[in-house]
Amino acid sequence: MFVHVGLNTFHGVEWSDGTLPAESFDPQHLDADQWVRTAASFGARYLVLTAKHHDGFCLWPTATTDYSVRSSPWRDGAGDVVAEVADACRRHGIGLGLYLSPWDRNAPCYADPAAYSDFYARQLTELCTGYGPLVEVWFDGAGSEGYEYDWDRIMGVVERHQPGAMVFNMGRPTIRWVGNEDGLAQDPVRYAVGSTALSQYSDASGRLGQRRYLPPECDVSLRRGWFWSGDDEPKTLEHLLAIHERSVGLGAGLLLNVPPAPDGLVSPEDAHRVAAFGAEVARRYGQPVAARVEPQGTGVWLAEWDGPATFDVVELREDLTDGQRVEGFRILVDGAEVARGGSVGVRRLVRVPETTARRLTVEVDGHGARLLLVAAHRAGPEPQLPQGYAAPTTRPDEL
Repeated sequence: MFVHVGLNTFHGVEWSDGTLPAESFDPQHLDADQWVRTAASFGARYLVLTAKHHDGFCLWPTATTDYSVRSSPWRDGAGDVVAEVADACRRHGIGLGLYLSPWDRNAPCYADPAAYSDFYARQLTELCTGYGPLVEVWFDGAGSEGYEYDWDRIMGVVERHQPGAMVFNMGRPTIRWVGNEDGLAQDPVRYAVGSTALSQYSDASGRLGQRRYLPPECDVSLRRGWFWSGDDEPKTLEHLLAIHERSVGLGAGLLLNVPPAPDGLVSPEDAHRVAAFGAEVARRYGQPVAARVEPQGTGVWLAEWDGPATFDVVELREDLTDGQRVEGFRILVDGAEVARGGSVGVRRLVRVPETTARRLTVEVDGHGARLLLVAAHRAGPEPQLPQGYAAPTTRPDEL
């Protein structure tokens, strides 16, 4: 779960320019436990908090600037949102990730890359050393087009203090942005790529020098905007289920943003919607009927159940020990093809016509490709995206 909260929450804006008063941050009923319970309700494994967005306002009492919670009336200026979220994550067994915007519209030193490198490294060090283990450090490329950051220094901080953290999309990334903010991947989902898309505001790419193993993370907000807006509505349950099938169901990660309201709480409507989402995903996919899987020769796998299984989704999982190897697959029942696709990866949910069978065959393309699991699900009708959502485009370096 993504959590966007900050000064923007109190002014109804998505981006601010670093001039909104710190005194306007006052979520009087902030309850980090409620945020984390909300994440757990839909099966989230970790939570990523916007410790600093582009406006430069810091949700922890940093020593680098007065533009932080220390200058706000919240908790009488003695509060620390990052600490409260970190403590709540530990209590509930949810991993903690932190978003630290490279772009800073408040810091005067941003105009001097060398001086800003010192400033940013100090902020990152505070976050990497003060709040326990991090599962992810999230670098947002928006607003940074053309700016030269000292990534060796920045990544040195992460690698020294949080070597187990995933790194999102910039510096020396370990995971990448999927390339849109709709939460949608596109078949095939390739884990090894030669570049990363930096933001939706330009065509700039981060060139990696060679192909690297960077599975994509699909970010999307429950509401239209990333920060709370009272005149917006959460996405419908069907929309969320369609996003799940086109992200997790294609072998990518999903990062769903749930923005707290100005009172510091996730709204009842939003909390109910994501809990219903989690319950329906569990109903559809929480009880897979696994088959015995045996190789039948190069690229051919037989999946067999003890008795007839009725299903409309076939789950495939690939052995990734030697990297992603499946380049294409076909599913056959009684010799007839019922589905085909491009990639499998960590998990692939494949829609098929409702079928009752004791066995099926999966043919895979790709040198050394091996399947770990074939399972049956009876999920029900395929959820549809609302009108106006175009299928994302797979970039050439992902093929």
